[in-house]
Amino acid sequence: MDHKSVVEARAKIKASIDHLAGEFRGLRSGRATPALVENIRVDYYGSQTPISQLAQIQIPEPRQIAIKPYDAGALKDIEKAIQASQLGINPQNDGKVLRLTVPMLSEEQRKKLGARLKEMSEVTKVALRNSRRDANKQIDDSSELTDDQIAKAKEVVQALLKQHEGEVDKMLAAKTKEIMES
Repeated sequence: MDHKSVVEARAKIKASIDHLAGEFRGLRSGRATPALVENIRVDYYGSQTPISQLAQIQIPEPRQIAIKPYDAGALKDIEKAIQASQLGINPQNDGKVLRLTVPMLSEEQRKKLGARLKEMSEVTKVALRNSRRDANKQIDDSSELTDDQIAKAKEVVQALLKQHEGEVDKMLAAKTKEIMES
């Protein structure tokens, strides 16, 4: 049975990995994907609402995103939110649907994005290591564990860390490859 600190470490590590995956999904890679816009917040009747809750998001072509609001009155607000975001794409408004054409990335943009991906991965690895440190401290402070149980719990936490650091590296390699190919 895992000690509660191991269970907590596992949850924190999973949250860190999920956060990185979400960050990676939201990065522009030259390909259209709903993840680019679905979490952009729109001021909709006084509350900040993600586009995914206000509109249907489709990919009619590999480099185009079509956003069709459920409420036609929200079209202008969605357009403003996209323009205010750091996406760097100007939507085309035909009165019913917003269309975003995702431009190809220049070599310089790809290199900058690659550096940003590495930075985000490194931040995630630091968070993973912090989770290990916190778990090991809890394990050391636990009065109910024997020396053997403490050693075993620390081994489990270390194995978790190594496994998920490898997962971060795989995610980084896959996203870097996607960016360099697009």
